[in-house]
Amino acid sequence: MKSTFQKYGYREIQTPMFENLELFTAKSGETIIDELYSFKDKGNREIALRPELTAPVIRFYVDKLQMEPKPLKLFYFGNCFRYDRPQKGRYREFRQAGCEIIGTSTPEAYAELIALAYTILTNVGLKDIQLSIGNLNILSSIFKTLKISKDKQKQLIPLIDKSQFEEISNLMQEFGIKNEEVENFLDILQTSNIEKISNYIINDDLTKKELSYLKEILNLLEKSFEIKDYKIKIGIVRGLDYYKGVVFEIDAPVLGAEKQLCGGGAYELISLFGGKETSTAGFAIGFDRTILALQTERYQFPLEKIDVFIIPVNIETIDKSIEVTQILRNNGITADIDLLRRGMSKALKYASSINAEKIVIIGPKELEKDSVTIRDMKTGEQTLVKINEILKVVK
Repeated sequence: MKSTFQKYGYREIQTPMFENLELFTAKSGETIIDELYSFKDKGNREIALRPELTAPVIRFYVDKLQMEPKPLKLFYFGNCFRYDRPQKGRYREFRQAGCEIIGTSTPEAYAELIALAYTILTNVGLKDIQLSIGNLNILSSIFKTLKISKDKQKQLIPLIDKSQFEEISNLMQEFGIKNEEVENFLDILQTSNIEKISNYIINDDLTKKELSYLKEILNLLEKSFEIKDYKIKIGIVRGLDYYKGVVFEIDAPVLGAEKQLCGGGAYELISLFGGKETSTAGFAIGFDRTILALQTERYQFPLEKIDVFIIPVNIETIDKSIEVTQILRNNGITADIDLLRRGMSKALKYASSINAEKIVIIGPKELEKDSVTIRDMKTGEQTLVKINEILKVVK
């Protein structure tokens, strides 16, 4: 993940594990307090363990980085905390990977951002992922056309987020919306046909502009970044309060109900934290959930191994054994040494348990010849090697 971020020109950033509680309530409202680990410190300040990393990164940007050349590309890894009901794929302490791009809103910037998220998840080894792309400004325009107030939107959004179409229909009918308009709205939520969405949307200039902008991003995604396996999903909501415009999600179907691995899009937070407003977008990946998806797909994780395990035959050979170990380590070879003064059979058994590829045996007879014995753990073949040639043989 880290190498992919870096290949796309992103630089790593780290923020504190806790922040002022106000940072998160300003972003998400007072209702978020129930989901937080919050407390008063010894200075009587209201503090919270971070539930996510976007707000801390934007706070850091406002404090320290506003004068940096744009666009600013920042990536991060960090543990987050939410007082949630633990279940498969959802933990109270979890690790998040993600990034923010600050200072540009061009179609190519957002196409690259989506491509980066998709590439990271394919690069880690996942075979089955689903990319969905939406636009909150278009969804807001539809709400406006249907004359659905902000209060009513708050009731609808959780149902839209969970694709509970029957419940959406019932609630909209309670709002007094005509059956035909309800059916058309449900159809748009479920279609991935951009032309169908174009024909449905009211022809005001702003909405037409958003639609044209979305088409440009999709065109770049397909032709320039060669990512064609996606679907349009106008029903992506992602918190209408601060997300604006393009949004996207990536799911792993093998995980069932808790299948979302990644979510992101364009948002507005900088002015909320006292900075000069500029275009911002980003995404977050659930690190633990990605590992879980890989396990469910039966991905073969690389075994932890060590290049060389050194065995001193007796106390008199310990000094030379440490010297050889350090030579190997200083030349980029992972090397460990028996620190328990075990017998040969037990030392070999331990070396096998830590997946050592080679064994270096250093005894009095070997040292008389200024040599060591190297055993290949796969083949069992043993070779007497001069100490000054050990690096060449091991490499």
